[in-house]
Amino acid sequence: MRESSTGWLLTLPAALAFLLLVLAPTLAAVTLAFTDFELGAGPPAWIGLENFRELLEDQGFLKSFRNTVLYVGLVAPASVALGLALALLIESRAPLRGFFRAVFFLPVVSLTVAMASAWQYLLHPTIGPINAALRAIGIAGPNWLSDSSTVMLSLSAIGVWEGAGFNMVLFMAGLTAIPKELREAAHVDGARSAWERFRLVTWPLLGPTTLFVVTISLIRAVRVFDTVAVLTRGGPNKASEVLLYTMYTEGFTFLRLGYSAAITLVFLAIVLALMWVQTRVMDKRVHYA
Repeated sequence: MRESSTGWLLTLPAALAFLLLVLAPTLAAVTLAFTDFELGAGPPAWIGLENFRELLEDQGFLKSFRNTVLYVGLVAPASVALGLALALLIESRAPLRGFFRAVFFLPVVSLTVAMASAWQYLLHPTIGPINAALRAIGIAGPNWLSDSSTVMLSLSAIGVWEGAGFNMVLFMAGLTAIPKELREAAHVDGARSAWERFRLVTWPLLGPTTLFVVTISLIRAVRVFDTVAVLTRGGPNKASEVLLYTMYTEGFTFLRLGYSAAITLVFLAIVLALMWVQTRVMDKRVHYA
């Protein structure tokens, strides 16, 4: 009994922190999602599924949902593939590996807002270096962040650059755990090319790392907010508005906390669905050493 009591006392601070900082706010958001709570509009009233019905009819929400799906579809696979390619490049001791490591690891140790401000300068239509380089070869650069046809592609490119460095570090950790003897044995057994050794040895043994990287990349992509808030604020004409930014504007600009909580539940449902698909589909194909 004394041992059990000591264990409960030791876990009490963490349990209280989890209860107050995670569980209680989550339950509050779930409750608010079924009310019409607005700051300054009196006590909230229970309205059931009315907020979710409004979501299905809200063209602004549907557009932000489509933008989020597009962003995730572009950023997650590209950042995983680029992170793996960079990790293999650095591990192979190729020339300029130090340069690539520094450039793509920079966003991992930098503030997202600071990096977004740097990209705002780089993508500026008149003084930005990217459009200046395009003009030098006779190409008129677009207005990257103010044109509805290019804004999501621009934000996605920034997202790939932000996520590739983090994924590169994870893949490098996974590559160091693969014994070199296995690759040498594959070479002796007839896998002469680097591609064959990667396909037969490296890629299967990177399964657990890849599963983790894909899951983290999907969640990070769904959670995009900082770059949108700093660079475009959802514009032009909501062409770059994503779920978290819609949730923010509804809750902290229009003060519709009940409606914002309903968007929060949709966001949580998407994250849980992605995690479920990853564990049910990919985990069965992962080789655990």
